[in-house]
Amino acid sequence: MIFRRTKSKSMLLYVIAARLVAGVMVLGAGTSAVSGQSYPQRSVRLVTQETGGGPDFAARLIAQGLTGPFGQPVIVENRGGGGSISGDIVSKAAPDGHTLLVTGGSFWVATLFRKASYDPVKGFTPVSMLVNSLILLVVPPSSPVKTVKDLIELAKANPGQLNYGAGTPGSITHLSAELFKSMAGVNIVHVPYKGSGPAVIGVIGGQVDMMLATSASVAPHVKSGKVRAVAITSARPSVLYPDLPTVAATVPGYDSGGATAMFAPPRTPTSITDRLHRELVRLLEQPDVKEKFQSIGVEIVAGTPEHLASVVKTEMARLGKLVKEAGLRSD
Repeated sequence: MIFRRTKSKSMLLYVIAARLVAGVMVLGAGTSAVSGQSYPQRSVRLVTQETGGGPDFAARLIAQGLTGPFGQPVIVENRGGGGSISGDIVSKAAPDGHTLLVTGGSFWVATLFRKASYDPVKGFTPVSMLVNSLILLVVPPSSPVKTVKDLIELAKANPGQLNYGAGTPGSITHLSAELFKSMAGVNIVHVPYKGSGPAVIGVIGGQVDMMLATSASVAPHVKSGKVRAVAITSARPSVLYPDLPTVAATVPGYDSGGATAMFAPPRTPTSITDRLHRELVRLLEQPDVKEKFQSIGVEIVAGTPEHLASVVKTEMARLGKLVKEAGLRSD
């Protein structure tokens, strides 16, 4: 009798426990579903780089386009430091989708030059590649260089005699030129400027022999004839510059561009990043948004989170090798 009563009590306790566990599982599933469906619950902060740059331009267009569908304010917050400070802020934010990073490639390139508080590969949740800023190889109008082949031949005939202008060390204009030097096998001297704008002025004035400049910074001067565009650095020709050949046509495998992407803090739920990605794709496909980006020489990319993660890993490896082999410094 004692055994049978004990068994009965055990079975009763087992049934009660099983029902409690099932109830908790149902409650948890319901909470998760609600959190995904109700996002965002308050204003969303897009932390980005300095005012006036490509990432800032992208962040402001995105903020305008997401405010309506989200039903909440989307606010742009600018931070200096070329992506390092904004990256640090978002890496430490709550993983609830209310603090996001809109950044250029300097966000991960900066970690190749100096120690950072974040890991650009493991320390964030990729959301989407957004756009790619086209880069043009330009020379002064008085230059004898008409093609990439001309430039390489001139540089090899005069090693160390030609120079190029670029923004701060580690910037896309700097690394694009160093990548060109490495792959073309030429010795062209770096003349550092405090930014892309002053470097472009150096090309216009003939103080430097060439520059790999973002389209946004140099397009008006190409149109006015103050500089000559020789080639584009993307792997494939661009519809925005149909008459320009690629550098890769002469230097096989060369590819460089100014990517802008969105990241979320680590451990952000998939339900939130999926919602963000869907809204971004919808926004970037709108004709008026495309036109605004293309007007400054920027192409829409809108890749998947997996594509963005792959790009970061690939670029970190490729540029990390370049920085090490060329002995580049950020100061």
